[in-house]
Amino acid sequence: MSEQDRNKWNQRYAEDSYHKNNPVTLVEEWLPKLPVGRALDVACGAGRNAIFLAQAGYQVDAIDISHEGLELARQKVENRGLSVNWIEHDLDHPYPFDTNYDLIIVMWYVDLGLISRLCDCLAPGGYLICEEHLITDQQVIGPTSSNYRVAPGVLREAVSGLDVLLYEESIEMNAEGEQVASARVVVKKH
Repeated sequence: MSEQDRNKWNQRYAEDSYHKNNPVTLVEEWLPKLPVGRALDVACGAGRNAIFLAQAGYQVDAIDISHEGLELARQKVENRGLSVNWIEHDLDHPYPFDTNYDLIIVMWYVDLGLISRLCDCLAPGGYLICEEHLITDQQVIGPTSSNYRVAPGVLREAVSGLDVLLYEESIEMNAEGEQVASARVVVKKH
């Protein structure tokens, strides 16, 4: 990310123009199937998934570039009496992640090299859940730049070496009736 990206997200959160509070559906669907433990939410934004994990009993680390997003998340957590370790960091720069997470989630943040490295941060038996915007020539919502989308098949390649429990590429309607092109993966470390 760049300073421009940091400013864009800080402004978006400061203006309260980002109103998503529910966890991403993929996380919501898979969480009941997974054992509770340590979790990492990468590019957590205003914390909607990290808060969901904390409510489910996880010990959560959540990292993002946006100070404003993390402040919103902190307020939500305090209001609910939960605890999350919020980390402000630009993921374009190395970060010394722990290596014993039971669950790592990456939602809509494209850095395939980072996703591959995060696989090494899982504890034995740990899970990684990731969803990305997929490159398509169809009319869909989300970023228009291919820099913020993944090509077909590359997300699966990024997690090779782990047991793939789910891999999907699809174009679907969201709750608002808009088309979304996405690639989803759930993997487990041996």
